[in-house]
Amino acid sequence: MSDKKPVSPWNYKPWWCQPWSILLTGVSIISGSWLIFKIIWLTVLISIPILIWMGFFILIWPQLIIRSGILDSYQSNILDD
Repeated sequence: MSDKKPVSPWNYKPWWCQPWSILLTGVSIISGSWLIFKIIWLTVLISIPILIWMGFFILIWPQLIIRSGILDSYQSNILDD
């Protein structure tokens, strides 16, 4: 009986593509746009694609990778070697 823990896709990503770095980058860009321009509509315009990008890579992408099973096959290949 093997109790396989769910494999985290974040274990296979570099440091600059981790949830903390994605959040830090997104918040920095949005904050920076406000600090530099101080124009609310421009900050909102900049924040929309950034928030979509952050949401995709932090919430949607990991679930897609886990459901695809690609990490399970990758992990079993490593264990077989």
